[in-house]
Amino acid sequence: MTVVGETIGQVLSFGIAVTLNPVTIIAVVLVLDSPRAKASGPLLLIGWTLGLFAVAGLVAILSTGAGAGDGGEPSTAVSYARLLFGLLLLVIAKRQFGKRPAAGEEAEMPRWMKAVDDIGPFRAFGTGIVLAVANPKNLILVAGAGAAVAASGSAPGDQLAALLVFAVIGTIGPAVPVGIYFFMRDRSEVLLAGLSQWLTRQSSTIIGVLCLIIGALLIGDGISGM
Repeated sequence: MTVVGETIGQVLSFGIAVTLNPVTIIAVVLVLDSPRAKASGPLLLIGWTLGLFAVAGLVAILSTGAGAGDGGEPSTAVSYARLLFGLLLLVIAKRQFGKRPAAGEEAEMPRWMKAVDDIGPFRAFGTGIVLAVANPKNLILVAGAGAAVAASGSAPGDQLAALLVFAVIGTIGPAVPVGIYFFMRDRSEVLLAGLSQWLTRQSSTIIGVLCLIIGALLIGDGISGM
């Protein structure tokens, strides 16, 4: 495998976890129910993508120098960082599983989401950035991706390519509702409403499973690198 391929491989799991974050997908669905959805939906996606790229890139820059050690193996600092990120994700997973609604209980939507369906294009762009950088669960994953890129010790061009791939992968999930809105207009209202309801009810389980899997992988990588 090429160096750039190996670097991209370091961020794939983080990108998949980020793109499946139900909170972001629900926010996109709500924005698509606003009066100016044609502009607000795509602009939220752009803000989200830029936010992912900027935060992961910043972490990668700040982590430069703590990457590969002798022989190309991850340094001790990187191993401890992976272990820490993994433990944090396991804590989040435990809390999310505890938040699952009981049978017959209606899942509550976060208070801030109730105002999302009435925002304009510029606020939608800002909301996309905020969703990428201000959600602690998401931020840990994005920071983990940036740290993984820095730990690869690859050339700057390869790291840039990996960061771009991460941002694109992280946008696929939130882009699905936008695609439904624009290309399935006659059925979009029913499909998006059903998607939003299902994700709202299952969001704690989805986030918990994702954090559990990625957390376990990071802990394993961290221990093996010590």
